[in-house]
Amino acid sequence: MKAILELSKVGITFDTPRGPFEAIKEVDLKIAEGEFISLIGHSGCGKSTVLNIVAGLLQATNGGAILDGKEVYQPGPERAVVFQNHSLLPWLTAYENVEIAVRQVFKGKKSKAEMRDWIEHNLALVHMTHAQHKRPDEISGGMKQRVGIARALAMQPRVLLMDEPFGALDALTRAHLQDSLMDIHRQLGSTVIMITHDVDEAVLLSDRIVMMTNGPSATVGEVLDITLPRPRDRLALADDPAYNRCRQRVLQFLYEKQRKVQPIPMSSDSAKSSMAVQNFG
Repeated sequence: MKAILELSKVGITFDTPRGPFEAIKEVDLKIAEGEFISLIGHSGCGKSTVLNIVAGLLQATNGGAILDGKEVYQPGPERAVVFQNHSLLPWLTAYENVEIAVRQVFKGKKSKAEMRDWIEHNLALVHMTHAQHKRPDEISGGMKQRVGIARALAMQPRVLLMDEPFGALDALTRAHLQDSLMDIHRQLGSTVIMITHDVDEAVLLSDRIVMMTNGPSATVGEVLDITLPRPRDRLALADDPAYNRCRQRVLQFLYEKQRKVQPIPMSSDSAKSSMAVQNFG
């Protein structure tokens, strides 16, 4: 398939009090329309930096991101972002939070009735019709994330960017939202790039998993194709040999190839030495 998004030799260097810091280096990646891509790696490996460059929130020092043949250099409605924190306006209802995005993107393009129908349609996609008139402080964390996803989808983006969207949720809520996201991806054929620290989540949701090396100068270490048929059933996959091979491959990369062991600074009344393995989560 033809790539909708291409990252070519992307690198970024930040100025710090200690001098230049090269966060990522020569990141190359082509993403086809409708693909679900997960970025995974240890903390500090540049996953969010890559996502922010695609979102237009950061400008690459070297190389660049090309979307539909045009260079990305600033935010735009063709790229919607869902963050770990819901970022809803607390004084507005769920409906009104989605409405803000719809008015921004479709003002002059849709009538008031069409915008109302479109808002309700996207809230229905995430099963939030029943709570559309409630404010964020009146709904659960999982419901807030559903509204955030509805707001992003309502912009009709070419690429949906998700930065650990379920990271702050309990396991059961997370599982429900993963299932909802799979349903939405199946219905809409959206192109999705998601950052996650959860190996099972990455294998369950993705067409490809992009594994990042440790920073500084982090880059793409390996790309794993997930060829499991869709739709996917998490319970059936638990005993699926292909699923477990994919899971093992990602774990092997994270724990064996990219492990860093660093000493923890100790106080005078602590033990003389102790080592900590850097966690990717």
